[in-house]
Amino acid sequence: MTNDEERIALFLDYENLAIGAREVLGGAVFDFRPIADALAERGRVVVRRAYADWSSFEDDRRVLTRNHVELIEIPQRMGAVRKNAADIKMAVDAIELCFERDYITTFVLGTGDSDFTPLVHKLRELNRRVIGIGVEASTSALLPPACDEFLFYERLEGIEPSKTRRTTPASTRRARPKTEDEVVEEPVETPSFEDADLGALVTRTLAGLERSMNGPVRASTLKRTILRKDPTFNEANYGFRAFGELLRHLAERGVIELREGSAPGDPEVDFAATGAGDEEAAFELLRSTVERLTKKSGPPHLSGLKTQLRKQQPDFSEKKFGYGGFLQFCKAGRARGVIDMELDKAADDYVVRPGAAPGD
Repeated sequence: MTNDEERIALFLDYENLAIGAREVLGGAVFDFRPIADALAERGRVVVRRAYADWSSFEDDRRVLTRNHVELIEIPQRMGAVRKNAADIKMAVDAIELCFERDYITTFVLGTGDSDFTPLVHKLRELNRRVIGIGVEASTSALLPPACDEFLFYERLEGIEPSKTRRTTPASTRRARPKTEDEVVEEPVETPSFEDADLGALVTRTLAGLERSMNGPVRASTLKRTILRKDPTFNEANYGFRAFGELLRHLAERGVIELREGSAPGDPEVDFAATGAGDEEAAFELLRSTVERLTKKSGPPHLSGLKTQLRKQQPDFSEKKFGYGGFLQFCKAGRARGVIDMELDKAADDYVVRPGAAPGD
C-alpha cells in the first residue's frame, strides 16, 4: 500500500438511498456494485457499514453481505416514534471512527439527507475528505456543496438510465441520440451552448488559479479546484472518460492550451494564445453596443446591457474569458478605457457610457 493511497470508510443511510433510487429508477432493485466500483477508483475501502431496519430489506441484506458490508440494525419500535435513529447512530459511529482510526483519510456518506450536513462539516474540520453519494431527485440542495465531492447514484457507471430520472443540462450533454418521447421530456441544448458552458467552467477556474498562484497551473490542481467549487462535477456528465480527455477537447477548440508538465500525465494548463483576440472582440462588442444605445436613447444601465450584447452575438459569455460575472467583465472594460461606468444611486444601478474608440 502506497503512502498516498486513500483509505475510505463507507457509511450508508440505506433507507434514504435505496428507496430514493427505486423511486427514480422505476422500481429497479438498488445496486451496490456501481458504488463499490466508483470508490475503488478513489482508494482502498477499509470500512463498509449500512444502517437500516433490515426486516424491510430482506433481499438487499443478502446482496450487501456478499459485498462485505457490515449491516447495522436499527429496528422499528412498536408503539413509539423513531426519530432519526439511523441518522444519529451513523453520525456517532463516523465521529468515533474518525478519532479511533487516524489512518482513514476519506469518509463516504451515502445519503441525501441535509441532517448530515453538520457531520460533513465536522469531519472536514478534523482534516478528513468527505464524499457524498445520493439520489439526485431526493438529495437536499444543502448537502452537496458541503462535501469535497458528491456523486449522484443515477450517474454512476453501470446504472441503467430511466425516463423517470430527473435530469439536469449537465447530465444530458454529449449523450446518445434521444427518442421522440425523450425529446419532449428533456431540455434541448445546442452544441455551441454546451461547449461555451463547459469552457466557461474551466476558464473561470483557471483564471482564479492564475491570480492566486505564482507558478503554472497543473491539470490535477485545476480538477481539484473545480471539485471544491462544485462537488457534483464529473467529466463523465459531459461525455468524457477522463478529465485529461476533456482538457484535450477544449484545447482542440482553442479554449485553453496544454503543455507538458514536470509530472508525467499531469500537463500544465493555460489560456490559448488565440483567446486574446476573441477577448478583444468581446470588449469591442461591449463598446460598440454601449455607443449605439447611447446614441439611440441615452446611456444604458448595466442591468439590461448583457441582453443587448446577446442580441448582437447570441453566444456571448464573459465566463469563457475567465470573468466571474458581467459586472466584473464591465469593470475590466472600464479599466481598458472601453467604457465608463458611474453608479446611479437613485436606480441602484450603474450607468454605462462609451469610452474611447480604438485608435483615439
